[in-house]
Amino acid sequence: MILTGAEIVIECLKEQGVDTVFGYPGGTILNIYDALYKHQDEIHHYLTSHEQGAAHAADGYARATGKVGVCFSTSGPGATNLVTGIATAYMDSVPVVAITCNVGTSLLGKDSFQEVDIAGITMPITKYNFIVKDVENLAGIIRRAFRIAKTGRPGPVLIDITKDVTANETEYTPKKPAEVVPDNSTIKEEDLERAVQMIKESEKPMIFVGGGATISGASKELKEFAEKVHAPVCDSLMGKGAFCGEHPLYMGMLGMHGTKYADYGVARCDLLIAVGTRFSDRVSGDVSRFAQHAKVLQIDIDPAEINKNVMTAASVIGDVKEVLKKLNPKLEQMDHGNWVAYLERLKEKYPMKYNKEGLTGPYIMEEIYKVTKGDAIICTEVGQHQMWAAQYYKYSNSRTFLTSGGLGTMGYGLGAAMGAKLAKPDKTVINIAGDGCLRMNMNELATASRYNIPVIEVVINNHVLGMVRQWQTLFYAERYSATMLNDKVDFVKVAEGLGCKGIRVTKKEDLEAALKEAIAYGGPVLLDCQIDSDEKVFPMVAPGAAIEDAFDQDDLDETADKQ
Repeated sequence: MILTGAEIVIECLKEQGVDTVFGYPGGTILNIYDALYKHQDEIHHYLTSHEQGAAHAADGYARATGKVGVCFSTSGPGATNLVTGIATAYMDSVPVVAITCNVGTSLLGKDSFQEVDIAGITMPITKYNFIVKDVENLAGIIRRAFRIAKTGRPGPVLIDITKDVTANETEYTPKKPAEVVPDNSTIKEEDLERAVQMIKESEKPMIFVGGGATISGASKELKEFAEKVHAPVCDSLMGKGAFCGEHPLYMGMLGMHGTKYADYGVARCDLLIAVGTRFSDRVSGDVSRFAQHAKVLQIDIDPAEINKNVMTAASVIGDVKEVLKKLNPKLEQMDHGNWVAYLERLKEKYPMKYNKEGLTGPYIMEEIYKVTKGDAIICTEVGQHQMWAAQYYKYSNSRTFLTSGGLGTMGYGLGAAMGAKLAKPDKTVINIAGDGCLRMNMNELATASRYNIPVIEVVINNHVLGMVRQWQTLFYAERYSATMLNDKVDFVKVAEGLGCKGIRVTKKEDLEAALKEAIAYGGPVLLDCQIDSDEKVFPMVAPGAAIEDAFDQDDLDETADKQ
């Protein structure tokens, strides 16, 4: 059949099973929006308040489902407004296809109105990107973009289409997408045997789980692996939920704001088995002192991650689920009871604790966990509230904790929460925000109210840029430069003005009822939870220190007493 380029875009999206798109129209992409109009019963478009919100919503949709998220924007500032969202997806290996349109082919390179080289701009932050200048190539490029986004290590792909291509006509032949299956050719038998040997020789193994375990859907295989090896398990921010947070072998998060017992365990183990993780600096601290008594065995789909940040003794390259499916049958049941008991004693000696008086971030997260019975999708912005959400909510399933781990994007969470809720309408979806982060994306409350998307925005409002202020308190002699937010902004009134329900919570005894009211409401709700400006996230590892040097308020008080 003969179709315009714009019609081919829509047909190719339908081929790929796309039923949800987030975006913002403009002059160069109008042909695609016009074609979309005729298919609005098949592909639901959500008009966000800002293109960055569209990118984050596509990202949240992808993280919650494992499918490819899709966003649209026009040229120039519309396209550049996607950049932060694309970079966020890139850093966390999220499959997103961003479709932008540019000026006509004859106008390229002439500084035309709203012309920008978005492919050049996004080259370092996409897995691949395309400029389409010929309608004959359009369908093939779209199909290839989706395949690239979701195969191997996932990531964002950008397709920039000139306006004339969206208007030009060509023959279109429907094509069913080929099934995407993991490539097992990189999983070498000798690597598996070496891994088995290292595990057998270990007396104090520790398993460290990252986002790759979530992406590959390896929870079942990971549980079997951990129980067979009988090893304690810790995770990264991105690995939350891949291994059940209620499991007796679970030791919490590793790194700068990890548990002391996880940090100490990695410092004292003799084998660290890294499963789908890239050893971010927030995890490793001082690399020269990281797991210095251990051999490191790394399992990862991306060979570029091996020996990039932490030197390994051995590695297995491949999809985490596929590697574990091959590795588990080769392992005999092991017993590391003394080692596990040692870490249990550390857990008792260094428990996670916080000030129980008044409303605090940790209390809010514990109460959310209790009210939701652990069965919610938790999204976050970035900062103290993000760490409390990681520390005090127990994640039992993959794809239930959505956060910007690599880029650390303030403004990510609300858009992601909308995407997640639209992807999983039967799930309670809660975005945890700080008041600083809310200021960056609160315009998306208008999107939530426009479509009556029942997301719950919990603002942990301490009237400061909490994490930056914490650093200023601890490392900058309390010089609070540009981190105080004591002004006249009333978030409850903002929420109401944007069409949402607003509830203010100032006392801990009022929180449970407020949460239950928000969940029962059936529309978007903002909870403005007022906490003290001096609340801190502990434990903490100072920048540049080793993770075994983690400290908390008790350590600070003890040091002060000695001085």
